[in-house]
Amino acid sequence: MNECYYDKRMDFFYNKTKTDTADEWTGPQLIVVLCFGTFFCLFIFISNSLVIAAVVKNKRFHFPFYYLLANLAAADFFAGIAYVFLMFNTGPVSKTLTVNRWFLRQGLLDTSLTASLVNLLVIAVERHMSIMRMKIHSNLTKKRVTFLIISIWAIAIFMGAVPTLGWNCLCDITVCSSLAPIYSRSYLVFWSVLNLVVFFIMVVVYIRIYMYVQRKTNVLSSHTSGSISRRRTPVKLMKTVMTVLGAFVVCWTPGLVVLLLDGLNCTYCGIQNVKRWFLLLALLNSVMNPIIYSYKDDEMWGTMKRMICCFSEDKSQDRRSSRIPSTVLCRSTDTSGHYIEDGIIQGTICGKGDLGDKGNS
Repeated sequence: MNECYYDKRMDFFYNKTKTDTADEWTGPQLIVVLCFGTFFCLFIFISNSLVIAAVVKNKRFHFPFYYLLANLAAADFFAGIAYVFLMFNTGPVSKTLTVNRWFLRQGLLDTSLTASLVNLLVIAVERHMSIMRMKIHSNLTKKRVTFLIISIWAIAIFMGAVPTLGWNCLCDITVCSSLAPIYSRSYLVFWSVLNLVVFFIMVVVYIRIYMYVQRKTNVLSSHTSGSISRRRTPVKLMKTVMTVLGAFVVCWTPGLVVLLLDGLNCTYCGIQNVKRWFLLLALLNSVMNPIIYSYKDDEMWGTMKRMICCFSEDKSQDRRSSRIPSTVLCRSTDTSGHYIEDGIIQGTICGKGDLGDKGNS
């Protein structure tokens, strides 16, 4: 019967698998990775929060597609949390971790990847339902969308916890991987192949849908008198989704290929030298998505810009109002009237976008 090593620290497994990456995460390389990681994580938190707030604030985004897009932003936000936890538990610290803490570190990363992947798959289904009927949005109810979002996170949490539930090498260290010293190599093969297959399926589906939309749009454009912008709306949404999917595949595929090679026990592939950079590339995906949303969707960018404007204006008004009492005592009534007039003007500028939205809605 094999002996299990639940009570060992990670240095035991790093030594058994001859993994020396924990010592390599020192010096200038570690500083560069941490600096870029910190900057990226801050941007991830701020930008994805703006995306979620924009979907909540703008009633034009109250449709299944945008709810799922907001959930994808939430998955990116969660990825930022996972990377922050990783930064505080990597490098030389890796060898001092307990088994449970290391499982938590990797489980957070796996959960964020699965949440993004399943969410993109659900968006593909939503787009298929809509596009095949030549509609901008599907007929999914809010209850069904809520159920889908809950299901996405349930699947993501379960997949992130699979190694903790038993698919590991704590009781058979001969099958431990090199990159993940307490993950079984068979699990890495399963994990990487599953994700790569889903990538391929989604790419094929989106290419098929996009070709269908282009063909239908060209046929209908000569027989309908609807506005050009309205006929192009489904195409614009498809371009946004395909750009997001393309960035996701490009950023995550190298890391998954490295995991697959490790699972296949490729000892001559030099995977230890590239894994940290592929991890940063995966982190970059959560940075790119909010930029893609704002660049591809003018309405999204406009809503985010108005929220930033109003936030900055509110802060300046709060600072100015805190100085009004002392200033009014020292100056004449006419001067205080100028302060009030300035406040009215600023409030009008800040609320201009909202009034425009109400008028257009």
